[in-house]
Amino acid sequence: MTTRLSARAAIASVTDPGSFAELPAPQRESAPDGPLGWSGYDDSRERAAARTGERESVVTGTALLGGRRATVISFEFGFLGGSLGERTGDRLEAAYAHAREHRLPLVSLIATGGSRMQEGMLALTQLQRVARQCVLTRAAGLPQIAVLRDPTTGGGWATLGAGADVILALPGAQVGFAGSRVRPADADPAAYTAEGQYAAGHVDAVVPAADMPAALADWLRVLAAPRAAEPVEPPAALADVTPPLTGWDAVRQARHPGRPHAQAYLDAYFELRLPLSGDRAGATDPGMLCGFGLREGRAVAYAAQCGTATRPAGYRTAARVIRLADRLGIPVLTLVDTPGAANDAAAEHAGAGAAIADTFAAVAAAVVPVTTLLIGEGGSGGALALAAPGNTWVTPDSYFSVIAPELAAAILKRPAQDAPATADQLRIRPQDLVALGVARGVVHRKG
Repeated sequence: MTTRLSARAAIASVTDPGSFAELPAPQRESAPDGPLGWSGYDDSRERAAARTGERESVVTGTALLGGRRATVISFEFGFLGGSLGERTGDRLEAAYAHAREHRLPLVSLIATGGSRMQEGMLALTQLQRVARQCVLTRAAGLPQIAVLRDPTTGGGWATLGAGADVILALPGAQVGFAGSRVRPADADPAAYTAEGQYAAGHVDAVVPAADMPAALADWLRVLAAPRAAEPVEPPAALADVTPPLTGWDAVRQARHPGRPHAQAYLDAYFELRLPLSGDRAGATDPGMLCGFGLREGRAVAYAAQCGTATRPAGYRTAARVIRLADRLGIPVLTLVDTPGAANDAAAEHAGAGAAIADTFAAVAAAVVPVTTLLIGEGGSGGALALAAPGNTWVTPDSYFSVIAPELAAAILKRPAQDAPATADQLRIRPQDLVALGVARGVVHRKG
């Protein structure tokens, strides 16, 4: 169980001291005991106000986080369980509108049990209002960051939480659409935790409370950084190797166990890097690293294969990040390195073809410039899905092929020992890729 801070204490825990300025609350006249005439509702509200010092279940305003101003929404769980009613919707709508009017990112500190029963369907329809505000803010190109406190359930999770661009959670927080009192008796409790949601690809990071202020400040720093209008430069090669003499040499160099992989390239390229995790559809792929970072003070998004067969979740995560970068006007770097897409039965059940198609579409539709560097194996369409047409570069220890040479030989009914000769025929060497117009050039090690 995490510590349940009040709305204002939660704000104070992540913002610069003394920087919070509360937004005026919209005024709404309501009938006695609310729109349903729920007996005792007014008394419940008054008791909640006396207990918390708040007049509603959310506090909204602006504040500095790491010196950068943002619109902040914070839920007061002590006020009727942080539930959403009509007046909650009024405050949320006004906060989103303020963010758009002043071109501010929006940070939501969520702790809610869901919609307010005493207002019935009118409370539930507040989720539609919030969803509309999320969409309008997304269309305005403004980032939305959610911090999942304990608990984050029901409509608050299904709108402000899961609908955010970046989702951070406090350790041990209850997170799930179903609250603790409405879950099946035999449900796995781990599924309703921040850690469980992270493992399932629905949360980007679980961040200890002590580290949350720095995490939010870093995200606002990166998302507010200048953007390059031109394609970013590809990373320099990290291995000191010469271009291969034969196609089979290219394969052997790309498959060498000591070859640098994506993690090393990303570490060398970025001065600050913030990961995003998960496909938002129930899975993660550790073989795909995605996120945003700073390169020479400018924001760059990245999606990088790690040399393994890419799972459907990896493609969906990459597509998610590319689309987010496109919406925020941030250029993209992709690193290609895979023997191919995962082709086992589990991958097919998870929609491998649809996930790859989605990645192709995200790259093709991107208005922001995309730069690709092939750093190892480029296995068929599973690798090409991440490659930028017209702006793909290659390292000397890489190859790109329509299919692995061994498989090509098998399809052509050639003996296994003919795979090296087949590799030559396929023209898969880095210099071949440049000559064929598939790649713009071969990048080399600096110095």
